[in-house]
Amino acid sequence: MDFLSEHQPELLPGKRQLPPTQGVIEAPHGTTIVAVTFPGGVVLAGDRRATMGNMIAQRDIEKVFPADEYSAVGIAGTAGLAVEMVKLFQLELEHFEKVEGAQLSLEGKANRLSTMIRSNLGMAMQGLAVVPLFAGYDVDREKGRIFSYDVTGGRSEETGFAATGSGSIFARGAMKKLFRADLSEGDATTLVIQALYDAADDDSATGGPDVARRIYPIVTVITEDGFRRLTDEESSEIARSILERRLEQPDGPRAALL
Repeated sequence: MDFLSEHQPELLPGKRQLPPTQGVIEAPHGTTIVAVTFPGGVVLAGDRRATMGNMIAQRDIEKVFPADEYSAVGIAGTAGLAVEMVKLFQLELEHFEKVEGAQLSLEGKANRLSTMIRSNLGMAMQGLAVVPLFAGYDVDREKGRIFSYDVTGGRSEETGFAATGSGSIFARGAMKKLFRADLSEGDATTLVIQALYDAADDDSATGGPDVARRIYPIVTVITEDGFRRLTDEESSEIARSILERRLEQPDGPRAALL
């Protein structure tokens, strides 16, 4: 990133010159990303829908990427810029490890991502914002941690769970009711898919599990053993169990009390 800034800054995602426009640029946007910690690690997940205005631009976009062995990034905002930023972030971490012979601390990774988001502020002011969610396993503290950001690069560490994107308000409400400090890894993966399902129920820009097309949320788990992405079979099994429970109680848990 420093090399490009000095020699060809126009190649950086946030330094490109855009033609003058009369309004907000229409581009595919990624939406809801959620994360939750559990004893021993953290789970980061995202739905698969990208929207452009009121249209579905893509049904199976990938929004969650490994940053390195012990961390991952979930992207919300302008999809093209976000993916490019993640690739540059991955390269930054790999370069640091090769030069220094050691991995950057999780805190250092979170700070570096904050700098990259801040460099995109000019684009964000033109409607091309990138707002990721960063999560990882802190090998020094031996626990999972979550960091959220705003469009200016402002960074906040979240406790327990977090969400970003258009469906985040609904996903956060679901996680608030389901979160426990003693969640198992299996409970945590179920919780994030449940939160994404609830977000899709109220937010048209968030895609729920698509059984007909076999499109399910991307769910990643990061522990002391490193980064792992759930297979489609694992994700579909959890999603189907949630759908079956909803068919039994279409109005939610309250219906059982009436």
